[in-house]
Amino acid sequence: MTPSKKAGVGSPRSGAKTSKTKKKNGAGKNASKVILAATDEILAHYPLEEASLIMVLQELNDQLNWLPPKALERVAKKLNVPFGKVQGVATFYRAFSLKPKGKKTVKVCTGTACHVRGASMLVDELKRSLEVEPGEGISEDGNFSLETVNCVGACAMAPVAMIGDHYYASMTPGNIAKMLKKEKPE
Repeated sequence: MTPSKKAGVGSPRSGAKTSKTKKKNGAGKNASKVILAATDEILAHYPLEEASLIMVLQELNDQLNWLPPKALERVAKKLNVPFGKVQGVATFYRAFSLKPKGKKTVKVCTGTACHVRGASMLVDELKRSLEVEPGEGISEDGNFSLETVNCVGACAMAPVAMIGDHYYASMTPGNIAKMLKKEKPE
């Protein structure tokens, strides 16, 4: 089994520029050591061959909540697979993230039904509350990322936000703070 998840390990909030922010978010030499140790621990559970590539990347993405370049380099070396191929697999599958993410991802449906019922106002309120753009960066506390999705198949409940497998139906900008408080990781 995998060790406990360490979302966003080794990744400063997108756009972070100060050393204070980097230290706060775990970037630097220690983060690289943590990333490589996690990568080695995952690799130890699989045969060191190309056939293990997707499974290793899935487990890395689950544990780190993204695929750091140093981890991809280590995987390529240990599995004896060209780095370009590892990078190709990592970029092909949408389930893999090459950008750091928060511990939880807030997804707002922007499909037709949600759009006409105010999804853009939800996105605006989440951008303000989390201080991030959709698909870009992590909230200051490292807890949340924000994404928009085309449709979640819950049109009757529009507008819809999702965190994990939990659907939040008939959302309004006024419900956002309550949702984030309920979902805030411990």
